[in-house]
Amino acid sequence: MKVLRNLIYREVILAVLYVTLAFLALFFFFDLVDEMRWVGSGNAGYTAGRALLFVALSIPGHLYELMPIAVLIGAIFVMARFAQSSEFTIMRTSGMGPWLALRTLLALGLGFVLLTVAVGDYAAPAADKFSQKLRAMTGSQISSGATGAWLKEKQGEHSVAINVGSIKTPGDFLNVRIFEFGADGRILSQINAQAAQVDEDNDQWLLQGVQATQLSQDGTKTRLTRVNEATLNWPTKVTAAMVSGALLNPDRMTTIALFQFIRHLQDNGQAAQKYEIEFWRKVFYPLSCLVMVVLALPFAYLHFRSGGITAYVFGGVMAGISFFLLNNVFGYIGTLQSWWPWLAAAAPGMLYTALSLSAFGWLVLRR
Repeated sequence: MKVLRNLIYREVILAVLYVTLAFLALFFFFDLVDEMRWVGSGNAGYTAGRALLFVALSIPGHLYELMPIAVLIGAIFVMARFAQSSEFTIMRTSGMGPWLALRTLLALGLGFVLLTVAVGDYAAPAADKFSQKLRAMTGSQISSGATGAWLKEKQGEHSVAINVGSIKTPGDFLNVRIFEFGADGRILSQINAQAAQVDEDNDQWLLQGVQATQLSQDGTKTRLTRVNEATLNWPTKVTAAMVSGALLNPDRMTTIALFQFIRHLQDNGQAAQKYEIEFWRKVFYPLSCLVMVVLALPFAYLHFRSGGITAYVFGGVMAGISFFLLNNVFGYIGTLQSWWPWLAAAAPGMLYTALSLSAFGWLVLRR
């Protein structure tokens, strides 16, 4: 059995590697064509070499997105080829029953799950963070519309609203505005800063180019005090990852950073369902590799005529595409219908798990 397992592992891994490289090359070409239009468009620091580097840094993110569908296509191709060449029939006569074949593919799928977690939680965020720093060197900024990102924090009885215009580098912000409100909801102060750097070790931001406005009550009169400071240390527990999560797509955050951001939103009475759904999607998404290998197993028990393997591989591609469509659709539906976040994230995986196990039970066990 060890020889048969090694044969399946080797063939599936090589097929998945081939499919992954093909998809990554395609995405690399499209991203490069889109990025090259900015070369020489008024920014002297943005060269063709920088464009190539930015596109290369997007590869880990694409790899994370493509892993399940690459696993599905590669596994279907190998299982269908084994069936077409009668190799799988020989494996069955050698003692590889349905449950052993299922355990073999699940063990292989678990390896792909761990790889997907490593890419999604470490490689892709690190590459994205490095890409932000490079863009800052070329004078680019990351912003979210005309108003930037808004965050809220409670500080004792007071509440604070924070507006960040754009990100220069991770932890380095531009055009920062801070509004402090009292327990009665009245504004107490406003701070405008040209830039801010996050010091997470000391739970504070270093504000630069500060214009502070303080409102105070003197009997029946309201006194307005304005102060200009070159620098100002402002205490806060808002981290760089939280600001990045508000400005950027939440799927670029690590699972731990996303969880911390959700806790921050909940503690400050802000809506967090969008980020909760994304958190559970990041939890369940790597597990879809297990679903894909189970979905590929029934193809080994089919009988192919000459040239029929192409249609089944194409069917596998369509199944993978439909999974990703459902994954996105259920996320939007869950947000609109206020579903439980874990249910909205897990529903496509559970649906395809039921489909794959039904196909396995009907085609393999009963027939």
